[in-house]
Amino acid sequence: MSARKTAIVVAPGRGTYGKGELGSIARLHGARFADLIADFDAQRRMRGQPTVSELDGADRFSVATHMRGDVAAPLIYTATALDYLSIDRDRFDIVAALGNSMGWYSALALGGAVSISDGFRIANAMGLNSQTHGPGGQVLLQIVDDDWRPIPDRRDRLFDLVAAIDARPGHDLALSIDLAGMLVFAGNEEGLAALLAEAPPTPGRDPLRLAGHGPFHTPLMIGSSDKARAELPPTLFGAPAIPLVDGRGHIWRRFSSDPAAVWEYSFGHQILAPYDFALSVQVAVKEVAPDVIILPGPGDTLGGAIAQALIGIGWQGLTSKADFMARQASDPILLSMGRAEQRTLVIRDK
Repeated sequence: MSARKTAIVVAPGRGTYGKGELGSIARLHGARFADLIADFDAQRRMRGQPTVSELDGADRFSVATHMRGDVAAPLIYTATALDYLSIDRDRFDIVAALGNSMGWYSALALGGAVSISDGFRIANAMGLNSQTHGPGGQVLLQIVDDDWRPIPDRRDRLFDLVAAIDARPGHDLALSIDLAGMLVFAGNEEGLAALLAEAPPTPGRDPLRLAGHGPFHTPLMIGSSDKARAELPPTLFGAPAIPLVDGRGHIWRRFSSDPAAVWEYSFGHQILAPYDFALSVQVAVKEVAPDVIILPGPGDTLGGAIAQALIGIGWQGLTSKADFMARQASDPILLSMGRAEQRTLVIRDK
């Protein structure tokens, strides 16, 4: 048998369980992980919430239901965690974990800082808590061209505009998530309206208001942070088993991480300050130099952001979308479990 490949695992966040993923939890994991799914269902049932099995098994996908925070978060966590547990450890040595936004709570469980069961408890609670915020939401803007190369001055122009809008009376606006080739800004309704009206033209896609999303990763989420601290105690946390890279690019290591500090970050800074996903990917690959990056489901929409983060530092000679696609065709560096042909390269036999 050939030597195992080293891998980092990247947990996806909100917006990844969509119409195409409906029924995927039961189809992909129902037989192998029936006990875990039953545990997750019991946790939901105890709170008077529809179970994961009921939501995943619905006759049709409902944007009004399935995209809501208290539904999306547990579905995404379940799909991610069970995909992670399906990875063939004879082929892959998982050497670090990270996530995008809500994916940080999944990464805590993948990396062993909390148990898989407690990870669901956290994700489920945060899905509900994420709806505790002032008026506002998020807007996504692209800052790279069609070949994923940075558009000169576009990033700086946007940050200057956001700072100017935020300085206006009654306007709140700030960076929420840095996705390398895309930036997510969050704020109140006045701030978002001004951004949508005044943003410079963007290639590929118009500025997009993200449906069902609050002003995540800004001080407007203080209610969510307060509820998380009250409901989710530090005793849920331990030292991670593998390095975890957070939304600041900080590395939490096994023997030098204080579980209380991980708890404090997770329900403080992670909720109230910008999440630099691009930096977390870049730090992870520089730190552990993995052979591959594994993206669990649901979906595979985070793949572009991961690729753009790698292009941003010229990782292994990648400088454009064309470079990345050529590399994927010859010797894939990104294995997305949401893609059937790549999933078979990752999962262990039943």
